[in-house]
Amino acid sequence: MAYETLTFGLFALVTIASSLGVVLVRDIWHSALLLGVALLSVAVHYVMLQAEFLAAMQVLVYVGGVLVLITFAVMLTRQAKTEEVSNV
Repeated sequence: MAYETLTFGLFALVTIASSLGVVLVRDIWHSALLLGVALLSVAVHYVMLQAEFLAAMQVLVYVGGVLVLITFAVMLTRQAKTEEVSNV
């Protein structure tokens, strides 16, 4: 019983911290990675509730699909920093 409570507290802390990180981090790439951590920790909560099907769908649909789509969108829309060239 104590191990389940300790595991729940640990993953609840991970979920809250990574969710706050998604909102507060300025870099969009790090925000997407923290979103993946938050979604995976929610899947762990589903496993702890003995809802393995929901956990599998969480990982397959959200982490596997939505996060990959966000990652491609970030990579394709990210602009490279241009170097300033001075005409002397």
